[in-house]
Amino acid sequence: MTLKELSEILLPNVEHDRKYYEELYPERNLPEGAIVTRYAPSPTGFVHMGALYQSYISSKMAHQTGGIFFLRIEDTDQKREVENSVEMILKDLKDFGFNPDEGVTLDGEKGNYGPYTQSKRKDIYQAFARDLIEKGLAYPCFLSEDDEKEIRDQQARVKARIGIYGDWARSRFLTTEQVLEKINNGEEYVIRLKSDGNFNNKITVKDCIKGNIEMPENDIDVVIIKSDGLPTYHFAHAVDDHLMHTTHVIRGDEWVSSLPTHIALFKAIGVKPPKYAHIAPISKIENGNHRKLSKRKDPEAAVSYYSKLGIPKEAVKIYLATVANSNFERWFDANPNADINDFKMEFSKMSRSDSLFDQEKLYNISRNYISKLPATVVYDSALEYAKEYDHELEELLVKYKDYSIAIYNIERERKKPRKDYIMYSDIKNQTWYMYDELFNPEELEYEFANINDSEEIKKILKLYLEKYYNEEDDESTWFNRMKELSDELGYASDMKAYRENPDAYKGNVADVSIVLRVALTSKAQTPNLYNLMSLLGKDRIAKRYNYFIQK
Repeated sequence: MTLKELSEILLPNVEHDRKYYEELYPERNLPEGAIVTRYAPSPTGFVHMGALYQSYISSKMAHQTGGIFFLRIEDTDQKREVENSVEMILKDLKDFGFNPDEGVTLDGEKGNYGPYTQSKRKDIYQAFARDLIEKGLAYPCFLSEDDEKEIRDQQARVKARIGIYGDWARSRFLTTEQVLEKINNGEEYVIRLKSDGNFNNKITVKDCIKGNIEMPENDIDVVIIKSDGLPTYHFAHAVDDHLMHTTHVIRGDEWVSSLPTHIALFKAIGVKPPKYAHIAPISKIENGNHRKLSKRKDPEAAVSYYSKLGIPKEAVKIYLATVANSNFERWFDANPNADINDFKMEFSKMSRSDSLFDQEKLYNISRNYISKLPATVVYDSALEYAKEYDHELEELLVKYKDYSIAIYNIERERKKPRKDYIMYSDIKNQTWYMYDELFNPEELEYEFANINDSEEIKKILKLYLEKYYNEEDDESTWFNRMKELSDELGYASDMKAYRENPDAYKGNVADVSIVLRVALTSKAQTPNLYNLMSLLGKDRIAKRYNYFIQK
């Protein structure tokens, strides 16, 4: 029996051969130097910050070279699959503006190198496995779980490396007749690579980030096709990245240990491996030690956490860029109004050691980013956020569009704009007192400061309404009237005079303005009081002040 005939028995019902698929997926027609990258998650849950970081780098490196960034779903380990994971992954990527050029989408798939879901590529993997069997580079393995446990126990007793290799690879030495007998007896089997490697030899892989990595050559007869006919991650990775013409595999450095296996598989297939770039993990400090940001332990590891907070996706990208390239912050400081897509990312500027996840830095970037947006953009973004996460706010924004935009525009169009909002979930917390639907004075705690005597507060408010408030005043006139009010009540209108002789006054104009501010909003710190009063208008101001006067 020939090896070709044996391959057909081992892997029956394979529709096409390897040659067919090589012709089906020709070389990509891209500019010279273009990079093809991918994000290839398993559908086991949400996208975490480390994965988003990897996606950002992959997308950026591809697009700045005129290349392709595609999304492949690696679902061959179906026992680990979590329901609706693919939809979760696609939504998380979309929320942060990572829209692959090819691959799996919410509407299906797009691109000429699909299917982009591995479970739909079974025939492709089996065609390549058949090819390896025909060339004597792969074989059926009949070891049961008990057999493999026995081998591991024996290896542990003699202090040998754990794995199926050399003399431990018992099925490797079966004759064709023995193989056929086992198949006829209904024994389960997997297909293993027949490794020609020698563990005592070294291979050197030039990593785009880490430089030259020297490791022992692979001599393990790794499984390439499981008993259910689906490939292992390692084999699918090699076949897919070859046929999809991936030029650079950008992934976490926990995969460095797999390099010898992957290099061996590309060698067996007979093709040049892609270039590898192993990025250092994003970590946090726990009990004085660095550890990788964890999907299980850290709620902030999930990118959906930031969507729910309303962190702008652009701010997240800026943060990821600061982590990715050591020279980005310097570039961004010098080009504060530039599109970050104009920044040229380089592998050589990426850290070889882990980067601490700095949530406060992300928040600060977000605060600065929102402060520079036009009020109309803040409104649109807040409304988009509210539609999904805060329907009460959504109703107010729809009902009071122009009014809300005016609120967001207070102290915005200036050299140093206010930075009240870290995220869009802050919007209601920072502006609720501007909406009568949310302002109930009987349920509020008022933050009066130096002036807290109720009769004095009433006196200030009553005199202000009766004599000094005029909604036609510009800001300069309004402030002069505040000074006049202060003088009449015995408070210093001149801060210099107050500092020189504080005992001569009840207080100062700032104390009076705080009374007016707190009675209006309940807060001692707010945006510009004149602007707030202008938006609230005479009747609403009088209503809020009269609440104190009458009470």
